[in-house]
Amino acid sequence: MLPLSRVFQVKSEGPKLVPFFKATCVYFVLWLPLSSPSWVSALIKCLPIFCLCLFLLAHGLGFLLTHPSATRIFVGLVFSAIGDAFLIWQDQGYFLHGLLMFAVTHMLYASAFGMRPLALRTGLLMAVLAVLCYAVFYPNLTGAFTYLVGVYVALVGFMGWRAMAGLHLVGAAWRWTELAAGGGALLFMVSDLTIGLDKFCFPVPYSRAFIMSTYYAAQMLIALSAVESREPVEDHRLSKAK
Repeated sequence: MLPLSRVFQVKSEGPKLVPFFKATCVYFVLWLPLSSPSWVSALIKCLPIFCLCLFLLAHGLGFLLTHPSATRIFVGLVFSAIGDAFLIWQDQGYFLHGLLMFAVTHMLYASAFGMRPLALRTGLLMAVLAVLCYAVFYPNLTGAFTYLVGVYVALVGFMGWRAMAGLHLVGAAWRWTELAAGGGALLFMVSDLTIGLDKFCFPVPYSRAFIMSTYYAAQMLIALSAVESREPVEDHRLSKAK
């Protein structure tokens, strides 16, 4: 059962997320066509991510400066917004630019989640899933995509490993932010997998709605995971590292 103090903490974050929810609603209500990319459509798409940046800033600049994991997630959100903007013009040749921005994002998130505990079995599971995903994409990849998609899939799998490795659902080390990190990483992986299937393999029905809903939910959960800093419990986790 969730301790009362943690219930209050979860509730206290809700009002700070109101701009994000409003911006997300604006995106889905306007539903600007992808066939006519513009700076307006880029702004509308990036707005929810900007709101998550403001959500972290609402905890104070001092919080970000004194907690490296939160800072990395903040910077990861910035790179995500840049990647979103590039992908607005993906049909004009900017897909690789967006891919690069999100690759940096995944590296920053993985760094924020940390390397302790190691959780090798979780890492092995994520590695198997990454190989299976790449095996699905591979027959449809050509040129530079053959290698770049492989690297990107590996980075996404690594990020997912580091997010899942931190999960402690029982005991004194349990924190709701770890569940947020794990859930966010999982949703991000699902979103990226759908993008890959839709772009390289076959048309996915309602792909845009599914991709963006899972993507925004993933980013929100990962931003929430930064609220309770990971640094103070590193020593406790070290004793449980595998």
